[in-house]
Amino acid sequence: MTQTVQVPLWLFVLILLFAAVTALSHFLLPSVRWFFRRRLERAVARLNTRLTRPIEPFKLARRHDMIQRLIYDPEVTREIVNYAQANGVPENVAFQKAREYAREIVPSFSAFAYFSLGIRLARLLANAVYSIRTADSNDATFRSIPANATVVFIMNHRSNMDYVLVTYLAARASALSYAVGEWAQVWPISRLIRSMGAYFIHRRGRGALYRKVLARYVQLATAGGVNQAIFPEGRLSLDGKLQEPRMGLLTYVVDGFDHSGSRDVVFVPVAINYDRVLEDRVLIAAHQRGDRRFAARISVVLRFILRKMWKRLRGRDTRFGVAAVAFGAPLSLRAEGPRMQVAALSEKLMKRIAAAMPVTCLPLVAQALLEGAPLDRPALEREVARLFDRVPPANRAFDRGDLGSEVGAALAQLRRRGVVTQQPEGWSVGEGHVPLLRYYANSISHLLQANAALPKDVSAPAGS
Repeated sequence: MTQTVQVPLWLFVLILLFAAVTALSHFLLPSVRWFFRRRLERAVARLNTRLTRPIEPFKLARRHDMIQRLIYDPEVTREIVNYAQANGVPENVAFQKAREYAREIVPSFSAFAYFSLGIRLARLLANAVYSIRTADSNDATFRSIPANATVVFIMNHRSNMDYVLVTYLAARASALSYAVGEWAQVWPISRLIRSMGAYFIHRRGRGALYRKVLARYVQLATAGGVNQAIFPEGRLSLDGKLQEPRMGLLTYVVDGFDHSGSRDVVFVPVAINYDRVLEDRVLIAAHQRGDRRFAARISVVLRFILRKMWKRLRGRDTRFGVAAVAFGAPLSLRAEGPRMQVAALSEKLMKRIAAAMPVTCLPLVAQALLEGAPLDRPALEREVARLFDRVPPANRAFDRGDLGSEVGAALAQLRRRGVVTQQPEGWSVGEGHVPLLRYYANSISHLLQANAALPKDVSAPAGS
């Protein structure tokens, strides 16, 4: 028992290393984790006092616990058995597949990352790229929703800046959870997005087991009061018009709703419009080809964002005109009743988005230039004024008294891009640029054709 044992130095160091790791994992790390979690809970409690809709416990649950809860859900368990039988594999193999799907979907929300980093970046980027205008009624619409209801923003999808705008504008009210596609599964962006509470989804190439795991996550999050944002169109508009809705995520929300429960689900339609969509040329080119292959690389996007933010920090105005956001009339899922069909619900929500669409000046200028011969500045302003008067008052994102300066700003932007040219006879569309002007005119064409029930005036600029 007291004999000396000689071991190589490398083995001795390895033994010490394993002993240190064991001590850390069993004695020190649990205490450290408990210490920081207690501090986090106190910080979140202070944060919740400032939010209109406090962060629910579900969103703060540990990612490991959420994954375990998901894969042991009775509905997921039944689908695991079905998967094993259909594919001729042992149930433990099917179970592992469900775990992989859950790990891919479930976010790792960090209140610090969301409110200290994400919101500040969203504010800086949004104000670096656009002059933001919001409907006067937005705050009142949000405050009118019952405190215990789960809010689901239903948004049209014009640009990837949609995520940034709505995250920023909802920052004072709550934390949002998004469904993000395969494009964002690039390190380190994926880690940041996951920490912001977003969950990744694959739209194609996955079977019934994947869809069940995704459906149950969405349903558990909705039942847990997690406020969400969904793009029912599922993809960016290639021609500027609103698209037919895809009902995948919306179906999960409706199917999992408990009409007898205490928590309602309230859908808030969100209409977004831009003087310039950052990806417009890429989207138009894809539309002309008849596919959805986008050539823009993530490195190009990151360089653009960093360059804009740097110029903004140096006090230079680098903005691409106006980005306007308006909330439509909310819709209660409980009030719709248990017989509500998802197709009818999605159609109703898309109509409310269309009815709330804010009208900025550049789409009006685009429509005026598409309608005929070259126009000199006074004639162009008269044509824009005529179109402006056809827009329902609630949708106007600027005042008629500012029409001259708004037309000037729109022309300056289009001229810088080579979209319009000034000839002796007036302003005309540059060669090959009709599709781009049509893209912007399409965003408001439905409002020029018919009147709609709309929200209050769109005029208040968002704070920087």
